[in-house]
Amino acid sequence: MEDNRRSLKIKEAAIGEVRVADEVVTIIAGLAATEVDGVSSMVGNIPNELVAKAGIKNLSKGVKVDVMDGIVTVDLNLNIKYGYKIPEVSRNVQERVCTAIENMTGLEVGTINVRIATVDMVEAGK
Repeated sequence: MEDNRRSLKIKEAAIGEVRVADEVVTIIAGLAATEVDGVSSMVGNIPNELVAKAGIKNLSKGVKVDVMDGIVTVDLNLNIKYGYKIPEVSRNVQERVCTAIENMTGLEVGTINVRIATVDMVEAGK
């Protein structure tokens, strides 16, 4: 089973190994981030409400994942909804992304950097 995409070994046993493509970790991070209350969307992505309605799962935009010596570093670029506390939302994003990656892959997360690109003012007009 050969694939040209980069992948990470997450488990090795007598019967074989388990590998996940880099993009899997990226998608896990993007999905976990967009589940946090106050996050409008990932930078370069369509808003969460449209993602849910259309069933689109392209959540790798606005997410960069690097793995060095088995430690995951995540850089997230996101848009926040108007009226939410940026430090609180950012902390919740970091916690949610860390938990999701560690639980789903078994990889250790070292750093999660959050960059707020803009404030979504659509929420303010309601």
